[in-house]
Amino acid sequence: MAKTWKPDSWRDYPIRQVPEYQDLDELKSVEIELGAMPPLVFAGEARRLRQQLAEVAEGRAFLLQGGDCAESFAEFSANNIRDSFKVLLQMAIALTFGASCPVVKVGRMAGQFAKPRSEPTEKQGDVELPSYRGDIINGIEFTEDARTPDPKRMVRAYNQASATLNLIRAFAQGGFADLHQVHQWNLDFVADSPASERYAEMSARIDEALGFLKACGITGEAVQQIRETDFYTSHEALLLWYEEAMTRQDSLTGDWYDTSAHLVWIGDRTRDLEEAHVEFMRGIENPIGIKCGPTLAVDDLLRLLEALNPANEAGRITLISRMGHENVEKYLPGLVRAVQKEGAKVVWSSDPMHGNMIKSASGYKTRPFDRILSEVRQVFAVHHAEGSYAGGIHVEMTGQDVTECLGGAQAIDEERLSDRYHTHCDPRLNANQALELAFLLAEELKAFRGSGVERKIAAVG
Repeated sequence: MAKTWKPDSWRDYPIRQVPEYQDLDELKSVEIELGAMPPLVFAGEARRLRQQLAEVAEGRAFLLQGGDCAESFAEFSANNIRDSFKVLLQMAIALTFGASCPVVKVGRMAGQFAKPRSEPTEKQGDVELPSYRGDIINGIEFTEDARTPDPKRMVRAYNQASATLNLIRAFAQGGFADLHQVHQWNLDFVADSPASERYAEMSARIDEALGFLKACGITGEAVQQIRETDFYTSHEALLLWYEEAMTRQDSLTGDWYDTSAHLVWIGDRTRDLEEAHVEFMRGIENPIGIKCGPTLAVDDLLRLLEALNPANEAGRITLISRMGHENVEKYLPGLVRAVQKEGAKVVWSSDPMHGNMIKSASGYKTRPFDRILSEVRQVFAVHHAEGSYAGGIHVEMTGQDVTECLGGAQAIDEERLSDRYHTHCDPRLNANQALELAFLLAEELKAFRGSGVERKIAAVG
């Protein structure tokens, strides 16, 4: 690993999961254009997120990260952004009340355009074309023209991310996020949910608490924290030409930040220590996520932590385990144990989506809700057993009423998958399933925090 770092030093390293652009002059022109664009996020915002994630690492807060599997140009609309934002707020209030701790809200939004693929090409009949790698790279239509990587798509992705961020900031600060309003949405969910009895008690208690605050004169008009909320963005930093073009030097500190998002993560397929994605991440000061799948060796994880967080600063690294429900107990305890022994300050988050994909009898990719819940519960159990803190959840979800994941209180079965199967890439939890997961997580967190483990973590830290 090189001792010196520049935004373009990744170009000297092997790289995978990126397209082969045919017109390099056009690619360079797009990079120059993006480099002159205003930043999408600001260094101070990224630093504030690191501070909040440090609280998660110490067991005093919880990370909620969620959004689309892959944002698309075709489905870009104010309503879709609003609905996803709304569900994340609903999940947050359920978690905040249930766990009695702050919730750090991070969307897979305003930049989640690029996707890693299992194979570089896709074959239909006798025709073989490049795989769809996300709208920032190529089109999903199975034609030679659509599947040819186009650098100009990066500019369109930037413009969509900018518009998305503008709307999110307006929602977060303009009254849409008022606690009273968000809770009313939850009450509507409880009333309509088949599992209403399960959540009615918690909702009633939240209602009482808000009523008490109002009676004391503590309202959104009087207290900013009730009316507004912090909300951050994240995506997988996969397309490094785009990420480099968005990397800027902070005028206050002299540090480099990737201004495409507040938090960026390294995928399970691109975390090799001697390759380009790790080299790029090494030099930016954003909070960084690392996807941790069953193939991640303990020694490799420790080397990654040393390379990406040599000062062992809390809030810098979020480890996102994605094992699959059948692999959690086999692979996660060893990783947790090693991190604990090393004294590494990290946020442990669970991605229960990516290891639980199956193909239904009807041919649709789906994720059974019971497997998602099983992985989450096992992750909590492992951390509890190891004296660690399961400090976050990372889910692919949408505010739309889709039928892409099996099960949940709505009891979506294989026959109903085709009703509203709209995903551009991988199946997502719908609004009801996402909120159901939040209520269940709240129950797990309440039991966990009541055990006193978080106090032990804080004491050790």
